[in-house]
Amino acid sequence: MPVNKGEIMKKKSARISIVLMLLMVFSIPIASAATTTSSMLYVSSVTMDPAVLYPYEQGTVSVTLGNSGNQSVGLSNPNLISDTLTIDKKDSWNTMSYIASGSTITYSFIVSANPPDSSHFSLFSVETKDGDIFHYPILITVDSTDLMASISDAPSVYPLAIEKTVNLSIVNPRDGIIDNIFVTASGSGIKISPSEKYVSSLDAQSSVVVPFTVTPGQSTNLTFHISYQSGDVDHSTDVILPINIGNDKTAAVPVVNNIALTTKSSYYDLTGDITNTGITAAKGLTVTVGSPAEATGTYAEYAIGSLASDDSGSFEVTFSSSDLSSVPLLMLWKDSEGNDYRVTKMLNLGSASGSGGNSTALKTSGSTGMGSGGPQGMGGAPPGMGSTSLFSGSGSSGISSFYPVIAAGILVVVGIVLYTKRKWLTAKFKKQ
Repeated sequence: MPVNKGEIMKKKSARISIVLMLLMVFSIPIASAATTTSSMLYVSSVTMDPAVLYPYEQGTVSVTLGNSGNQSVGLSNPNLISDTLTIDKKDSWNTMSYIASGSTITYSFIVSANPPDSSHFSLFSVETKDGDIFHYPILITVDSTDLMASISDAPSVYPLAIEKTVNLSIVNPRDGIIDNIFVTASGSGIKISPSEKYVSSLDAQSSVVVPFTVTPGQSTNLTFHISYQSGDVDHSTDVILPINIGNDKTAAVPVVNNIALTTKSSYYDLTGDITNTGITAAKGLTVTVGSPAEATGTYAEYAIGSLASDDSGSFEVTFSSSDLSSVPLLMLWKDSEGNDYRVTKMLNLGSASGSGGNSTALKTSGSTGMGSGGPQGMGGAPPGMGSTSLFSGSGSSGISSFYPVIAAGILVVVGIVLYTKRKWLTAKFKKQ
């Protein structure tokens, strides 16, 4: 008949378990018997490194005994009885060791844990010189669960060359502490700060958030390599975060309205309103003009300041230019992290030029947004915005469009004056 090795192992394990249970049951009376002599042994501490063992990996179990009696006690043959642990190495106690009254002695065992994952009782035992045996149960936990890591907070897209924050969350789901956690961040064409982060330890059932700042120069993958130790054994895991370049959906979006141009003798005066239709504030918002126009005069650069979402502010820019058909209006600001944003709006002011002192209201054609692309520090503009040309209205633009209204107002005033003076005028005519 063939031998079933599995059945043999099961029977052997069952026999060991029964022996352990019996020893644990009789451990108290045996210890009590030891106290009937001049010695009293007790366990002052049990340490395990690591506290929770991975299957097949080594750890150290240390048991410290104390002597509460009034005379020394001879001890020999320390041992661990377990169907979970394999003793790879133990301290050499070939001779009788004595523990003096009020002193302690520590026995250390280098062990390997056997699967499956669970908690098991092992039994520490040591013989006394008088032939008694001291027993003490030790709980051994075997767990193959690894450290867990994930991206807890990150943008869905990343503006080119704009610094953004990425949070890496590290969780220790084990029942024991893990040590020496190193996080190394890397990626092609991307700037990461810090490039490496160290966490000395992470308690059982706890977590930590590690922040990084990311400034991408291209679409790429950002890899977080996480190494850690359970005892003296190294472990590692990786988290990969795709970095996709796109428009910043949370950025400020300045929209220009109510543009008006006043022609002076040697320069032009441009006024208007800017409304922030984005989600976040535009901090330190300034307005000026770009080439071929040249900012000059009192308001070469106009500072609006911080413009919150859905808020608006007015500006006034003075400049000179030989070509009003293409005047770039530049808007520059910072976000809450200090990143620089720059948007250019092209204005067509050619039809607004005229004699000195004339003020012309300009109408916008189509959207009042600023170019395509996303907010940026190196070119581009906020999302959802198209190019705009501004032009003056024909025929009815300028002060001439108000002549009929002015004339009607004058006639009304004259009529009121004549009506109130009618008696005096009638008397004048009668005298004549």
